[in-house]
Amino acid sequence: MSTIFDRVDAHLARTLTPSRLLTLQRPRTLALGFLGLHTVFLFALLPTILTGRVLGDLPLYRTWAELGFNNGVWQGLDTAWVYPIGAMLPIAFAGIAGPLLYQLLWFLMTTALNAVAVGALTDWGRRRSGFKSAWYWLLASFLLSPVGLLRLEGITAPLVIVGLVLLAQRPIVAAALLTLATWIKVWPAAVFLAVVTVSPRKLTVVLTGAALTAGVAASVWLLGGLQFLTGFVTEQTDRALQLEAPITTPWVWLATLGHDGTNIYENYSIATREVTGPGTALVASLMTPVMFTAIAAIFVLLLIAKIQGADASQLMLLGSLALVSAFVVFNKVGSPQYMLWLVPVVAVGVGRSWTLWRVPSVVMLAISGLTTLIFPIFYLPLIAGDLFSLLLLTARNGLLLVLFGWSVVALARLARTPARRPTAAASARRAAVSQ
Repeated sequence: MSTIFDRVDAHLARTLTPSRLLTLQRPRTLALGFLGLHTVFLFALLPTILTGRVLGDLPLYRTWAELGFNNGVWQGLDTAWVYPIGAMLPIAFAGIAGPLLYQLLWFLMTTALNAVAVGALTDWGRRRSGFKSAWYWLLASFLLSPVGLLRLEGITAPLVIVGLVLLAQRPIVAAALLTLATWIKVWPAAVFLAVVTVSPRKLTVVLTGAALTAGVAASVWLLGGLQFLTGFVTEQTDRALQLEAPITTPWVWLATLGHDGTNIYENYSIATREVTGPGTALVASLMTPVMFTAIAAIFVLLLIAKIQGADASQLMLLGSLALVSAFVVFNKVGSPQYMLWLVPVVAVGVGRSWTLWRVPSVVMLAISGLTTLIFPIFYLPLIAGDLFSLLLLTARNGLLLVLFGWSVVALARLARTPARRPTAAASARRAAVSQ
């Protein structure tokens, strides 16, 4: 595998000449790239915006917003909801100007948050190493645009990027952003766990997260919805194996090959495709315990690596990737937007060390491209049993396993090898250089 990535490095070295690299590291070039990409997004969405329609998951979001504004029925306050209560903030905000402008306001929200993420990665043009991360984030955003522009992950992913970047200098702001992102979609809790485990500022992070969570709980209690505060935890426990989840792949093959008793069907109540067949009910019931077992094992590796003296920032990013990828790999639900759980961690890692992060960065781009080919391009053929579509899905899910395996192996190496302690002379030399 190393030969493949060596070839990638060689190709990048030929393509990105010193002059081109210098051009890409100019704030003006990055700003033009950002504006150009989001102008493309705007033109792609313009027919939908001008006709007052919505795409992706936004029809459901708009319905929830209208129920709140018009009928006074708010999800998570007046009824049980599949999302944490914080998700209602962007969902309601996009509806403040009425249903016809919902798509436009959602686009403006995601654009603004992407701009803040790019600014944070580069320290608003002052951090040269952050330009690699920013360009990587823009490329991944393009590849995953069908879900990034039309689902809640387009809101939470930039928040996680900013939280990870600000953690060292502004831990209170970083913890608040990660907590807010978790109260919108649950997945940033994996990043929060890694941060709390290894960060030198863990007390600040924990207290900030607890204070914000207490504020959320108090607000929900005052609004009369306390009984629904944790409903999102149990709302998905009865889900069957979803079509795109990695664990479901063997049964999708059986269904495609015409195995009797194995079928792909639509769950109309939640508008998704699921798979039934021999053993699927048992596997679906086991996936949550397996997921938490994997998370516990990764947590132990993090603790051991920390004791061994591993670099905290490196350990935090590797731990975040391992925990988030465990959320994806061992999940019985495998929606395409889940790939946006992984990209923020990889994007920040690319800016820290390309040498260390070249494998996950290349794998993640391949996963992103395959995900968009699967949904929405080849989704209907996949449901109909098209072999090529199934090969795409199998390749994508296989790469997710590679990404998870890479992150766990990297953590295990840190846990197994004590970090070298700098000598007094080396510390003095570094101090002299920094001055």
